[in-house]
Amino acid sequence: MIRSVIKGSGSALPARVVTNDELARQVDTSDEWIRERTGITQRYIAGEGETTSSLAIAAARAALADAGMDAGEIDLIILATATPDQTFPATATQVQDALGCNGGAAFDIAAVCTGFLYAFGTADSMIRAGMATRALVIGAETFSRLLDWEGRTTCVLFGDGAGALVLAGEEVDEDGPGILGTRLHADGAHRDLLHVDGGPSTTGTVGKLRM
Repeated sequence: MIRSVIKGSGSALPARVVTNDELARQVDTSDEWIRERTGITQRYIAGEGETTSSLAIAAARAALADAGMDAGEIDLIILATATPDQTFPATATQVQDALGCNGGAAFDIAAVCTGFLYAFGTADSMIRAGMATRALVIGAETFSRLLDWEGRTTCVLFGDGAGALVLAGEEVDEDGPGILGTRLHADGAHRDLLHVDGGPSTTGTVGKLRM
């Protein structure tokens, strides 16, 4: 049987670190308040020139190096992001071009907090179906660009960064390595609990994250 096997992983973070104490100087919060409720002590925030695509590219290169694999061997890139560089084309195509592995499929998935799991499950399904042989699965966000920096309930929770996995389809026996299965689920009735109050089809603006 064909299973998707994880061959390498990588990550990337922006250069700027924002501590709880720094946040406390701009919103009504404190290091103690944030630590007690979230356990967070600091977050990484993208600066000038740092984008979702640049973080995704760096994470992808790290994952390929960890896998000992050349970018030309990749025939599928799925990028999970709610903060794409542009509405279209897909940010995954920018990653594809930067890595030099043009020709295979490349697309984005917007499932926010569960985005990486959706991308992971989709890549696994495509590999099992024979639609791809080696895939890059990437999660990348620049959520700081959507935050209301005057709202302490949200700006303390989110940061920016990227992570990537290389998956390869391999023939294995029943007890061999690989992904056994994934389960995806959504409940759109609760969509207002965490949302962005804007978009191209409604307000024509990017909007801000609300919770």
